[in-house]
Amino acid sequence: MLKYIIPLILFIVLAVFLALGLKGKPGEIPSPLLNKPAPAFSAPKLNVPNEKLSPADLKGKVWLFNVWASWCVSCRAEHPIINQLAQQQAAIIIGLNYKDDPEAAKKWLATLGNPYNDSVMDADGRIGIDWGVYGVPETFVMDKQGIVRYKHTGPVTEEDVQNTFIPLIAKLQAEP
Repeated sequence: MLKYIIPLILFIVLAVFLALGLKGKPGEIPSPLLNKPAPAFSAPKLNVPNEKLSPADLKGKVWLFNVWASWCVSCRAEHPIINQLAQQQAAIIIGLNYKDDPEAAKKWLATLGNPYNDSVMDADGRIGIDWGVYGVPETFVMDKQGIVRYKHTGPVTEEDVQNTFIPLIAKLQAEP
């Protein structure tokens, strides 16, 4: 009898853990960067490789940091939303072209539209590692002091823009 009860108990315990795991929201991966200064980098701009950009260049401005790649299917799905967000001019949008071929990235932006005030290259993925990027796309919201205030994992949707990004950006823009 005992040889049947132990496997049954183990099965029930595993089922409970599985059920709890399925109730979670995989898009809400916590970031250790929240409410901390943006990781420093100095990276070449995609369209002007001899010029570099760093978070220090953006001090005093609210900005979004969108991690993308031309090979990323989810990035293609979110790109029209990022283009619409850019048209609202609520904040500066900086792209991080992640582990991508620069020529493919330039062609992709020329074809689908370029929502970025600037896009920097992260060919080896080092910047992404420093920022805790799990995969593309990911989007961070930075305040005027260069503090990470929000991280969105996965493609940004219209609902995300209206319910999260726009209210947060407006609040951060109003702060001194």
